[in-house]
Amino acid sequence: MTFSLRFVLLFGLILALDWYFFHAVSHFIRTLSPNKRSLITWVYWTLTVITIITLLLPFAYPYQYWSQFVRVYLVSFILVIGISKLLGSVFLLLDDVLRIGEWAWMKIDALRGAPHLAQGLPPITRKQFLTNLALVAAALPFGSMLYGMVRGAFNYKVHRVKVSLPNLPESFAGLRIVQISDLHIGSFISSEPLERAFEMINAQKPDIIFFTGDLVNNLSSEVDPHLEVLKKLRAPMGVFSTIGNHDYGDYVQWDSKELKAENFERLKSLHKEAGWDLLMNEHRIFERGGEKIAVIGIENWGSAMNFPKRGDLPKAHKGTENASVKLLLSHDPSHWEAQVRKEFPDVDIMFSGHTHGAQFGVEIPGFRWSPVQYFYKQWAGLYNQGKQYLYVNRGLGFLGYPGRVGISPEITVMELHKG
Repeated sequence: MTFSLRFVLLFGLILALDWYFFHAVSHFIRTLSPNKRSLITWVYWTLTVITIITLLLPFAYPYQYWSQFVRVYLVSFILVIGISKLLGSVFLLLDDVLRIGEWAWMKIDALRGAPHLAQGLPPITRKQFLTNLALVAAALPFGSMLYGMVRGAFNYKVHRVKVSLPNLPESFAGLRIVQISDLHIGSFISSEPLERAFEMINAQKPDIIFFTGDLVNNLSSEVDPHLEVLKKLRAPMGVFSTIGNHDYGDYVQWDSKELKAENFERLKSLHKEAGWDLLMNEHRIFERGGEKIAVIGIENWGSAMNFPKRGDLPKAHKGTENASVKLLLSHDPSHWEAQVRKEFPDVDIMFSGHTHGAQFGVEIPGFRWSPVQYFYKQWAGLYNQGKQYLYVNRGLGFLGYPGRVGISPEITVMELHKG
C-alpha cells in the first residue's frame, strides 16, 4: 500500500467516524432552537476540518518547526476529541447492530405472513438509551483527559521505597537516591512546573540523583529555555544521567546526517552544562573507608517494540568487579530481563523509565492497571527477581498527550539498607 493511499484511507476514516458520530449529536440537539443547532453543527464540522489540516500540514511545514503551544496542546486536543468520538461510536455501532437484527427479524416474520405485520413494517428508530450512552461514553474520556491536561500533568507525586541489599557496605547504609526520568522538556510551555518539581526533589535531601533518559522530545534546543532550572538539581554525590530513545533525534526529519549528529553532541554538552554527569556506557566508583559501590550508565537498550540497542553494558560494567554494589541506569525496562538478569547477575538494582505508565491508568491499593502493561511486563514501580531489583519510574514529564489521568508524574526516593 502506497503512502498516499494510506493517507487517503486515513482521511476517509476520519470523515466516516465524524459523520457517524454526528448522528448521535444531531439526535441529541434536535429539540434546540434552529440557531443553536446551526452553531453546534458548525463547530462540530469546523473541528473536523482543523483535524484534517493538522494532519496535512507537516508535509508542507515539518512538525519540529511548529510553535510549541500548537505542537503540545492543539494536536493533543484534536487527539482527545478523536478518542472520545471513537469510544462513543462503539455504542452507536451496538445500537445499529441491534436495529439491523430487529429489521431482519421483522422481515422474516413478514415473509412468514405474520398477521401483525401484514400491513407493512413499522419504522425502526434509534434507541434513545444507546444514543445517550454513546454521548456519555464520549463525554467521560473527553472530560477526564481535559482534566488530566489542566491538573494531572503537574500533579507531582513522591514515591518512597526502601530496598535491602545483603552486600551493601555499612558505610553506604541509608543511602538516599532520588530518581527522575522522561522529562521530555520540549513539552513544557513554561519553566514554572519544573521549578516546583525540582524544589520538591531538593527538599528530599538526596545523597545522589539519577536521571534515566529522554531529556528532550527530539531537539537539543528544547533545553535552552529551561537550562537554568536544570542547574538547580544538586546532591552531595552528584547528579548522574543517561540517554533515552528520544534523545537521539530519531523521530524528526533532518536535512543531513551531520545536523542530526550535531544535535546529539550538543545535547550531551547540555547535560554537562547543567552540572549532570552523563554516563555514556561508563561507570563511576564511590569509595568510603575502603568499601566501594558503582554507578553504571548506558545508552538506550531496548528489547521491546524495536527501540534502539545502542547501550554497551559489557563496556560500562568492566572495571566494577570490586564494587560491592552496582547500580545501573538504563532507560528501557525491557533491558532488565533481556540482558541484565541473564548476563550480569551482580547488578543489584537497575533504574529505568520509558513507559510513563502510559500517562493513563488506575493505581489504587491492591490494584494497578495501565494499557502499557500489555507491552511491558515491568512498567511502574519496584520489581525483583532473586537478589536483583528493577525500579521503573513513571516519568516526570509527558509526551504526545500533555496530561496524565490516574498515573501521576513521579519523583522516586529510594533508600538503601543492609539486610
